[in-house]
Amino acid sequence: MTHQLVRDIMTSSVITVTPTTPYKDIVSLLTQHRISAVPVIDADRRVLGVVSEADLVYKLEFASPVPDAPLFERKRARMARQRAAGTTAQGLMTSPAVTVLEAESIIAAARRMDTERVKRLPVVNELGRLTGILSRADVLRTYLRLDAEIASEIRHQVLQRTLWQQPDAIDVAVKNGVVTLAGGLDRRSTIPLVVRLVAGVPGVVSVIDHLSYHYDDRPDREHTPVVLY
Repeated sequence: MTHQLVRDIMTSSVITVTPTTPYKDIVSLLTQHRISAVPVIDADRRVLGVVSEADLVYKLEFASPVPDAPLFERKRARMARQRAAGTTAQGLMTSPAVTVLEAESIIAAARRMDTERVKRLPVVNELGRLTGILSRADVLRTYLRLDAEIASEIRHQVLQRTLWQQPDAIDVAVKNGVVTLAGGLDRRSTIPLVVRLVAGVPGVVSVIDHLSYHYDDRPDREHTPVVLY
């Protein structure tokens, strides 16, 4: 079965800066290329950190002269004050950067974005070198797949090649990314597996389970169709 990886959908051409890139040059790059952040890399293209618009606006927040910082100033405020004083990427960047391996699944990358509360992830190879960048827009683009393309992958990749089922044994209907499965399988225990694999196909929004079975090989005796979201 085809599993889309980060390398399949990432943007390979990445605008980057070095630790010595000046503040104004970073602002110019973000404006010129209409992006909201840039990775900071060293000579070996290893990611040292990320400078985002949020890091840059601290300079506006602390533009006016302020009294000395309170002794017990909160960590976030202290960090913001330090960023505001930065003049190059070294002093402006958020570090260490949250990255993702190019060989990871899109699902894993999306979970990391949610957990870390970031909008983009620098993509690195097994050597830790930058190879691309993955944004939320890249992840969401997988849901633009045609219904016919999704249905074909389910029939041939999931049912036939992975589960060794005849493609016509299960009726697969896809509308707006919502997959409805109907038909009969030999064993009841196969149904959750089918639903789980179909739900993992890129572009699938949800799965509606109307599957039946010929032999109940599980302890409980009722099968209730399941809808996954």
